[in-house]
Amino acid sequence: MSQGPRSGLAAVSSALLAMSRHLEVRDVLKTIVASARELLGAQYAALGVPDDHGGFAQFVVDGVSDEQWKAIGPLPRQHGILAAMLREARPERLADVRKDPRFEGWPAAHPDMSDFLGLPIRDGDEVIGALFLANKNCPKPDGGCGFTQDDEELLSILAQHAAIALTNARLYERSRELTIAEERSRLAHELHDAVSQKLFSLRLTAQAAAALVDRDPARAKGELHQVAALAADAADELRAAVVELRPAALDEDGLVATLRTHIQVLDRAHSARVTFAGHGVRALPAAQEEALLRVAQEALHNALRHSGAEHVAVTLGKRGPDTVLRVTDDGGGFDPTTVRRAGRHLGLVSMRDRASGVGGTLTVVSAPGEGTTIEMEAPGG
Repeated sequence: MSQGPRSGLAAVSSALLAMSRHLEVRDVLKTIVASARELLGAQYAALGVPDDHGGFAQFVVDGVSDEQWKAIGPLPRQHGILAAMLREARPERLADVRKDPRFEGWPAAHPDMSDFLGLPIRDGDEVIGALFLANKNCPKPDGGCGFTQDDEELLSILAQHAAIALTNARLYERSRELTIAEERSRLAHELHDAVSQKLFSLRLTAQAAAALVDRDPARAKGELHQVAALAADAADELRAAVVELRPAALDEDGLVATLRTHIQVLDRAHSARVTFAGHGVRALPAAQEEALLRVAQEALHNALRHSGAEHVAVTLGKRGPDTVLRVTDDGGGFDPTTVRRAGRHLGLVSMRDRASGVGGTLTVVSAPGEGTTIEMEAPGG
């Protein structure tokens, strides 16, 4: 026991330092899972964050090789012991998880597990995840569990830190969304103030020119020159606002190059393989290019953050006279009949609005365990 408290404090300290260093919750969760497995002397550890569709938005493991993890297949669904932990919100300490009546088996490539310790991760009254360990590396009493009450208490501390990490990540993402909304509001106010003043002056000057055109043509001509200058100023104000709202890379590099660069960055930043293929697409009107880029970004965000995919493929090509963007992942998928609830969570409403706003269409094909394909078709290109 003399080594336990010091090791426990070191593991908790490591998790706290990770939270202070990273904004991405997955990095924090990896630290917590690795710390829990090492501290409690377990062969395997995992932490799952459920989604709204019966699967997991994030599932972090430690003690399983990359090759073994790929062989296991899609992320687990919420069933058996995992579902019980999420539903009943109580710790589970079992001598042999395989003998529990709630056990429903696992894939052929899944490692064999016996003794098991799991705890729900709570944010107040809400269960937001599950942290669990398997196969304690110690002599086990006949028919007993290697995990002890002390192990359960220590894992409970780490589960509390996992809740803090998840809550902080949610707050960060919400703050980022609010910042974007505030920036758009600021631009809207500036656009309204500046352009409205220019248009008001332009209208008055045009009225003055109309009143002078018969009795003083020379002065009317001067007023008309002023109308032209005010109109040019208003156009400059509008152009400046549009430049702020439109991604600069689209103007400089075009849609294909911008998408390729964006996807190369995502491929380096995530464990999933992200690929891009673009063929035969010419330059599109600015509105179409921005809509296609925004839909691609939203679909990629969903695939990489929520689906558990190992491969996400993005293609941009032609279908007759139209341009077609397709984002396909091999992740957990979802039931499109529940899209009313999932629509806002996955940004589907926003993507459909962007597509229809440029005269295009959006199609979503998905099923639980069968991945997702999001396709946008836009005129032109």
